[in-house]
Amino acid sequence: MGEFMQVRAMLQDGEAYAGLILGKDDSDYHLILLPGEAADVSWPSAADWAGARGGALPTRRELALLFANQREGFERNWYWSSEPHETRSQLVWGQNFASGIQTIYGRPYRGHARAVRRIPVP
Repeated sequence: MGEFMQVRAMLQDGEAYAGLILGKDDSDYHLILLPGEAADVSWPSAADWAGARGGALPTRRELALLFANQREGFERNWYWSSEPHETRSQLVWGQNFASGIQTIYGRPYRGHARAVRRIPVP
């Protein structure tokens, strides 16, 4: 059985395969979108919510892949990433699933959240 089929067989109920993330230093992995969504949550609450589901908030790269491959699984809203802005730590990146743009908002802003998990490529 090919690796892709093995990963698909590892999906738990309600999960969706989002695609392959090509990492740096041979750290490639498969991205899995977990079921459920949090709405009207600040960034700290979003991160806590994702962790309580056994996942994490997606990175900016992961959000871009989710927009490309799993857009129908998202409402046309704005979703938190796991990444604070590089120079303005009070701001955090997110993805708009209506327009596709990524932008920054303050940590207290109330947005949406989805959780992901990662399966390393052997």
